[in-house]
Amino acid sequence: MDIKNKTALVTGAGKGIGRAIALQLAQAGANLIAVSRSSRDLQSLARQAGDIGRKVMPFEADITRESRVREVVKEASGKFDGIDILVNNAGVGRFGRVADLSTQDWDDMFEVNLRAMFIVTRETLPHLKRKTESVVVNMASLAGKNAFAGGAGYAATKWGVLAFSKCLMLEERDSGVRVITVCPGSVDTHFFVHESLPMPDSTKILKAEDVAQITVDAIKLPQRAMVSEIEIRPSKP
Repeated sequence: MDIKNKTALVTGAGKGIGRAIALQLAQAGANLIAVSRSSRDLQSLARQAGDIGRKVMPFEADITRESRVREVVKEASGKFDGIDILVNNAGVGRFGRVADLSTQDWDDMFEVNLRAMFIVTRETLPHLKRKTESVVVNMASLAGKNAFAGGAGYAATKWGVLAFSKCLMLEERDSGVRVITVCPGSVDTHFFVHESLPMPDSTKILKAEDVAQITVDAIKLPQRAMVSEIEIRPSKP
């Protein structure tokens, strides 16, 4: 895919992996529909992308609100004449043993990590299917394949992302929509700080830019080729 002048909708675009992917897509020539809960982060992203000549529509939005998702997709697709790339990156993590995990923490993860991903994908699909080539990227995690104590809720949502993505790939491959699932290991982002996880050695774990580079490279493959799933882990954990 030639990304130049394509339109990419990225959720969770304000920080971390989502921001890195958005900026690399912009560097490759894409215009951005950037969605985040933080207007400050969106303004900063818009300035950076604007500095390299790309158009950005920033949307401060809670993607768990179905009506808000519809508004964003309708307004953005109208301005940019459709959507070519969807990156479902928004996610939250709440960690604790099952015996201690609150119902609210459990519900928060499933609402953002799975339910919102479903809603954004469903509302964007009609626009993606109108294109001769289009891509959906779903950000999963190696936690969706590897169990660990204290991660039952988060891991369960990422297992769900993998299952959702595999079904979506089979449903939409004939309509020209490629579906790529990305499963990073530990990444040096704000996630560790804000979710009170023990911080790994930042010199050994992945950087957001690593995940972004691999993701954008997979998007750039020709329409005949689809990398359906990518695992990314530190070389020396």
